[in-house]
Amino acid sequence: MSERKVLNKYYPPDFDPSKIPKLKLPKDRQYVVRLMAPFNMRCKTCGEYIYKGKKFNARKETVQTELYMGLPIFRFYIKCTRCLAEITFKTDPENTDYAMEHGATRNFQAEKLIEEEEKKLQREREEEELNNPMKVLENRTKDSKLEMEVLENLQELKELNQRQASVDFEGMLHIHREREEKERERQEEEDERETRAMLDRALVKRLRDSDSDSEEESRGPPESSGKPTDILSQNPSGPGPQLKKPKLESWERSVGKLGGAGGLAGLVRKKQSPAAPLERNPATQPDRSQTGPGSSPAPQNRVSSLSMLGLYSDSEESE
Repeated sequence: MSERKVLNKYYPPDFDPSKIPKLKLPKDRQYVVRLMAPFNMRCKTCGEYIYKGKKFNARKETVQTELYMGLPIFRFYIKCTRCLAEITFKTDPENTDYAMEHGATRNFQAEKLIEEEEKKLQREREEEELNNPMKVLENRTKDSKLEMEVLENLQELKELNQRQASVDFEGMLHIHREREEKERERQEEEDERETRAMLDRALVKRLRDSDSDSEEESRGPPESSGKPTDILSQNPSGPGPQLKKPKLESWERSVGKLGGAGGLAGLVRKKQSPAAPLERNPATQPDRSQTGPGSSPAPQNRVSSLSMLGLYSDSEESE
């Protein structure tokens, strides 16, 4: 597959460029170009104003009878936006501008007229000086006198302004310079103060870090406490750290524990049953002779205060 954007084309070995037919186009042919109006103009037919910069689809042709220093001059044809009358203008390379030709009038431009008048006067003066050397001397004398008069008038105006002026400009400039110097000195002092404060803070922080490092080194490595669950199996009377007993709640301080012999334990009495006490079964009772002197007897079941309250209520109902 060939490229879409071809840069180099293929020329066969028997290619002869002289055999290519040339198009014979007329020299006064016209091209359609897109341009903007080069100046403000007014249509002669309807009086419509066409302002500079308005875009047109114009026809361009080369003027066959006019040349300026070998440069061709082009003519442009546009149509009025209101009445469609034809307006023509052409290039003016001598003045680097455009010249109005037909169908409209160029709006008044004082600046261009002044420039043209100055150029005309300068051209006439140069022609006079070229043929008459005494005229050159007269013109130079006039120019020098005019320059001296201008300088004298300027000096008189300066002196008049200085007499009438009540403001000392030199004093104002001196005060302004002093103010700038004071502001610069104050700014430098603030910068130095901020820099000094930053250095002091950095030094204090460094000293604190060094003190903390020395304290950690003096303490030594922390003692290993073993497994985390060893604290649960430690003896409260042992050398290890003891667990803090939970604080008694308000209701325990006022009423007492339910399972212990609190304040309510003495108020309840157990109902005496008339039946004879049960005989102890020697098979179920432990043998005290087999136990050693240091061994403690088997723990007995303790009666809680709630159970005693239940028994007391039962005895009242039975009575």
